Amino acid sequence: MSKTTSIFARVEPEIKEQAEMVLNKLGIPMSNAINIFLRQVVLHNGLPFEVKIPQNRPLVIEELTPEEFNNEIQKGFDDLRAGRVASADKVAELINKEYGREL
Repeated sequence: MSKTTSIFARVEPEIKEQAEMVLNKLGIPMSNAINIFLRQVVLHNGLPFEVKIPQNRPLVIEELTPEEFNNEIQKGFDDLRAGRVASADKVAELINKEYGREL
């Protein structure tokens, strides 16, 4: 076996748990996943994926100004008045499909 070295990294506990759950389903130990990532960095001479802020991401209330918050609430009222509504089940299904999270 080839010589190895250790890497120590600080990560949010929730992200680590979520990643471990995914990797366990794939049958890949965390150390192997990190090794795969680092090999891809070397092969691509950079990150092996595009890093950008998604255009269609959920709103974070704490990041909104009072004016932006009021505009979002008004959009919701406008949708209700216009009949653009969906059931909670449909919304949960769309969120799961779009963001890979179950509610």
